[in-house]
Amino acid sequence: MGRVKSAKRNIAFGYVGQIATAIMSFILRNIFILYLSENLLGINSTYTNVLALLNMAELGIGTALNFSLYEPVARGDREKIKSYMQLYRKCYYIIACVVAVIGLALVPFLKYLVKNPGEMTVRDMTLYYLIFLFNTVSSYFVAYKYSLINAEQKNYIQTNIITITKIFTVVFQIIVVATTKNFYLFLLTDAAIQLIQKIFVSRFLDNMYPYLREKNVAPLLKKESDEVWRKTKALVFHKVGDVARLQTDALIISSLIEVRMAGHVDNYNLIISTVSNFVNIIFNSVISSFGNLIATESKQKQFDIFKVYRFFASWIYGFSCVGFMVLLTPLIKLWLGDNWLLPSAAVYCILIDYYFKGDRIVLSNYKTAAGVFEQDKYLALIQGAVNLVISIWLVQTPLGLTGVYIGTIVSGLIANVTKPVIIYRACFDKAATEYFVDSAKYLISLLAVLFTCNFISRFVLANLTIPTWILMGVIITIVFNGVYYILYGRSNEFKYLWSKVSERFLKK
Repeated sequence: MGRVKSAKRNIAFGYVGQIATAIMSFILRNIFILYLSENLLGINSTYTNVLALLNMAELGIGTALNFSLYEPVARGDREKIKSYMQLYRKCYYIIACVVAVIGLALVPFLKYLVKNPGEMTVRDMTLYYLIFLFNTVSSYFVAYKYSLINAEQKNYIQTNIITITKIFTVVFQIIVVATTKNFYLFLLTDAAIQLIQKIFVSRFLDNMYPYLREKNVAPLLKKESDEVWRKTKALVFHKVGDVARLQTDALIISSLIEVRMAGHVDNYNLIISTVSNFVNIIFNSVISSFGNLIATESKQKQFDIFKVYRFFASWIYGFSCVGFMVLLTPLIKLWLGDNWLLPSAAVYCILIDYYFKGDRIVLSNYKTAAGVFEQDKYLALIQGAVNLVISIWLVQTPLGLTGVYIGTIVSGLIANVTKPVIIYRACFDKAATEYFVDSAKYLISLLAVLFTCNFISRFVLANLTIPTWILMGVIITIVFNGVYYILYGRSNEFKYLWSKVSERFLKK
């Protein structure tokens, strides 16, 4: 199956899965808020982030090995695939044990991560956490098996499995919460279904790739294993830095403000992540296609395709960012009421970080596919340190919650400035001047549209109702896409994208 066809299939199934999980997640969140407390919502968010920190133990081994699989998969070299997968399995079994040990060692410190827990006891907090830990540790015994289907550009298989599991989980959790109002049963329901899914996935993928169960597996050549570990060592820095930058905001909020606020932020993040997941499906679905492209095509061809996806990311993330800036807080107000609103400054900071994160997503995905891990290995550590220092400092000032996200923005911008230079030099043998010129052009366009839409919203949303909210969404869609079409409709990148859309949907 060709790269474009594989990407189309991955994107199509990704959207179906995301629609299903988005609907179920919003239904579950409403049931959760209706029957359980704000503190439990905050605990759910906090522990999710604690376990994300524990996932740091993976330290990039999966990414390095996924990259290593692209070439033998492209060649159809089964023996080499078996060798890499054997190494992958051993590594992940060790990681599972490490995560379990570190996770258990954190138990005595849980009380310091939850400020103002209300009536929740330390015993409850501990048992909740142990259920989360079980889910994380058990996932490592299956996760490595997904690497091969992703390297073969069959990401849709993993997407479908996750979607089906999510639907079953949410349905049973809704029933449990509505009938028992018990958070323990809520978590145990998820754990039980996830365990059944892992057993099924393990057997399904064993049957899909029976040759992986063969005993005659040749060890990797020294230069091949050295390459994997060299990239893994570089990825250790990326992993530690990324965790310090991306997974600590909720912990800072929970421990230094209060756990209830972490739940309030999580409602905003639920909406943002639902939309961004739709967007990310497009870009994440082509990582394996990028890997195949890099393994088989010239640098000029790679650069041309990179520019197309970078342009598309700027358009899509710009559009969604403007929509969030104008419509997110009114949506929370319609959905949950004034008591769940965050300060406007904090919301703007969250969305500024969202835009710049989207601006570098193609860079990050292309870098992953190309295996460019060593050139910027210290960058993520610097970002993580900057985020922690600024966020912890500012959260204790009158800025409070807003200060947490100022730290996130500043640390993210470090990558927006440095990564283009590194990637352009390492992957394309070019200077990044054109990248920064395009970045400024896209940002100015976005700001012009944002100011226009904000001005219009003062009149349209003066009387906030569902119809006026929808009307404002339509206006943003027309204004943003109309302006961008006028500005960029004649660019080579737009023409390429339009040709692909025409081939897919408008051909006779």
